[in-house]
Amino acid sequence: MWADTLLIVFISICTALLGEGLTWLMVYRTEKYQKLKAEVEKQSKKLEKRKETHGDSLDKQHKKKIEREEERLKNNNRDLSFVKMKSMFAIGFAFTALLSMFNSIFDGRVVARLPFQPLAWIQGLSHRNLPGEDYYDCSFIFLYILCTMSIRQNIQKLLGFAPSRAASKQGNSLFGPAPGQFK
Repeated sequence: MWADTLLIVFISICTALLGEGLTWLMVYRTEKYQKLKAEVEKQSKKLEKRKETHGDSLDKQHKKKIEREEERLKNNNRDLSFVKMKSMFAIGFAFTALLSMFNSIFDGRVVARLPFQPLAWIQGLSHRNLPGEDYYDCSFIFLYILCTMSIRQNIQKLLGFAPSRAASKQGNSLFGPAPGQFK
């Protein structure tokens, strides 16, 4: 079981590196991406500075300026996401094929033992294709997803591809707060 677990962690590291390599080839090194990223960084820092300067005592004019800047930042962030989209489809297709292959290799094998019993709605994934009713047993797909999610983000940070703290702080991600939060 330990050998399978370590093999899955190694596979996750390799696929994360492969994914970031492909993304670098298709996106990160392009001039359009670099311009948009620089613009998002600049706007994020400017907006953060303006919010810190004025604090909670904003009059209508300052609120409008901040809302306009937030809207511009949101549009640039959307454009940045569209630039990344083409590589995400290619990587998604490749990883689906790899995932299918590895899933068939580890099908029905317990690859790890969880220190907790997963929530009922996660048990279908964590115990997928495993015999028995011991929900502490972990399937390949669950361990692979957990490893890939954590490893890929760390590799992005290590290689400098992750968004800066200023851009992340502005909440300009898919689930961030909407512009106009000062109304």
